[in-house]
Amino acid sequence: MSPESLADEFAQIFEDEYDDVVIYGDEDKSTVLHEGPARIRANGWVEVSSGRLLSPNAVHHIDVESTE
Repeated sequence: MSPESLADEFAQIFEDEYDDVVIYGDEDKSTVLHEGPARIRANGWVEVSSGRLLSPNAVHHIDVESTE
């Protein structure tokens, strides 16, 4: 098994993709970082539809509206 295919297998197990989320930067939901589709990577970073990556340190919590 190649390293690339092994990485793909782990990504399928440990990464989640969602159609509709709201990503907040604070507990009281006053700072919205993103609304819409997003992928949560295995390393904790969040990839939004523009391709931008949000650091796990920047994200307080994510409300999931639907899954893909």
